[in-house]
Amino acid sequence: MLTMTAVLSAIAFVLAFFEFPVPLSPTFARMDLSDLPALIGAFAYGPVSGILIEFVKNALQLLTSSTGGIGELANFIMGSSFVVTAGLIYKFHKTKKTAMLACLIASIVMGVGAAIVNYFILLPIFEVFMPLDQLIASFGEFIPFIKTKLDVVLFNAFPFNLLKGIGISIVTMPLYKRLTPTLKGRLK
Repeated sequence: MLTMTAVLSAIAFVLAFFEFPVPLSPTFARMDLSDLPALIGAFAYGPVSGILIEFVKNALQLLTSSTGGIGELANFIMGSSFVVTAGLIYKFHKTKKTAMLACLIASIVMGVGAAIVNYFILLPIFEVFMPLDQLIASFGEFIPFIKTKLDVVLFNAFPFNLLKGIGISIVTMPLYKRLTPTLKGRLK
């Protein structure tokens, strides 16, 4: 388990470099699939493995960070909320249906968590680098009705993280089934 958690952490770190822009968001809002190995780890070994993968990935990302650690903190909090929720639900009933339900619930939890954490922690921290009015205006360029900090979290942070969770879940479902023998040490 420890070896596979380390391997999944390394894969997550590499996947973090393959970012793509998020529609209707400023250029600094980017998405990647680096939570995918953490979700696979949470399904295979439990939520603690998922958190460890998120932690290692983000600790390594700090070495190349352009966000002063804010992006890594955000990614760790959101990713951990996602993989812990999915891992806990799946842990008690390991079926495909439960895995899909776990992913859906985890995506919602990540979206709600993102809204709360962005509003109370991340956006205030981000103000050190960019005035809040300027930050809100950068989102308003893409979604004209964004005028307040609450608008940013309701119309960007929440839907972005909800969709990210669903996207990662869609990719994970067929991959996890194929990887299970290798992850569990049962090579055929």
